[in-house]
Amino acid sequence: MAIERLENGPRFCRVLTHNGIAYLAGMTADDLSGDVVQQTKDTLAKVDRYLRIAGTDKSKLLTAVVWLRDIAEFDKMNSAWDEWIDRDGMPVRATVEARLAGDLYRVEIMVTAAI
Repeated sequence: MAIERLENGPRFCRVLTHNGIAYLAGMTADDLSGDVVQQTKDTLAKVDRYLRIAGTDKSKLLTAVVWLRDIAEFDKMNSAWDEWIDRDGMPVRATVEARLAGDLYRVEIMVTAAI
């Protein structure tokens, strides 16, 4: 089975497909001035865009990993997630607190989806 790298960057690939699965790199908001809710919404919009590039969508999610700078913001992040998620296509998911790449990052999300 071939591996198709759809957006190869200098350090990592943003999205690749293999054997009927789309793998997205960890996504963050482009605008870091917002709170965790706004950053989650921005990040999920980016997830949608990369899923489309891979030929799939959120209804086919398999897994999701969410990293939060502050786990106390779990409920706030979930308010944005709950608005976005396809209730008929819920993935398995883990959410953890982690130091992120910079102080302004509030959330990072990585998903896989069937194609």
